[in-house]
Amino acid sequence: MSDREPAHALAQVSQKWRDLAERRRAHFVELYHSGRWKHYYTEERFLHRMRDAIRAADTWAVLAPIEPQALAEQTDPAARPAPRTAA
Repeated sequence: MSDREPAHALAQVSQKWRDLAERRRAHFVELYHSGRWKHYYTEERFLHRMRDAIRAADTWAVLAPIEPQALAEQTDPAARPAPRTAA
């Protein structure tokens, strides 16, 4: 028996990390636009953390690109599969 994970399971994990990196980037952008970053960071420290968040999101975008089906589901709600119901 193999100890290796199926490829789709690894793809799901990498997609979750990508999503987390995207949420972190969005959080820093929102902090910047609202000006709330001034309550938590010095300007230098905030810029450093924001650059890290952007760099991480860009790296995960390369490592775990969005699959065409997932992209279609994000842009067109009608493309989403129907939810499964218990029989």
